[in-house]
Amino acid sequence: MPHSQDMTTALDPGLLDALQHQVAVFARRAEQTRLGGTGQLRNSMDRAAYLLLNRLDQEGPMGVKALAAGMGIDSSTVTRQVAPLVDTGLVKRTSHPEDGRAVVLQLSPRGLARLEEVRSSRRQLMVEVTEGWTPDERESFCTLLTRFNTALSARQSGHAGHAPAATGSESAQTS
Repeated sequence: MPHSQDMTTALDPGLLDALQHQVAVFARRAEQTRLGGTGQLRNSMDRAAYLLLNRLDQEGPMGVKALAAGMGIDSSTVTRQVAPLVDTGLVKRTSHPEDGRAVVLQLSPRGLARLEEVRSSRRQLMVEVTEGWTPDERESFCTLLTRFNTALSARQSGHAGHAPAATGSESAQTS
């Protein structure tokens, strides 16, 4: 496999500049709107809370270490981010079913209802933003964005190279 510097010079620098610029613009716009959805739910849940609740919904109850590992962040960050979710009743701490001494985090019924509200609002935002797109364009964009996020995640965790293709639900959970 060629060295990454060799690959960079072999690719179109103008296209790479345009790509990095569009990624930077996307990151800024996403942070400005937090892709929070529409109506009253716009900006109603921060990114960290959404990603944590989504992962607990997708994968079920788990400990802080497992949650942190799956999200590619450290345990202290997860602990800090989960605290307000527990305080507001969106997440509950329960005993591990096999080891009663261990504590696991679990999405509460209230947390699931709140997550569904936010998901619905965000789906509506995606409908509005991609209004003129064909179903194939939406699917292609989702596939490429998932591939991009997977590659970034692999690079951050020290596994640079070709990351396997991810499903849409995996990209939704990437922090």
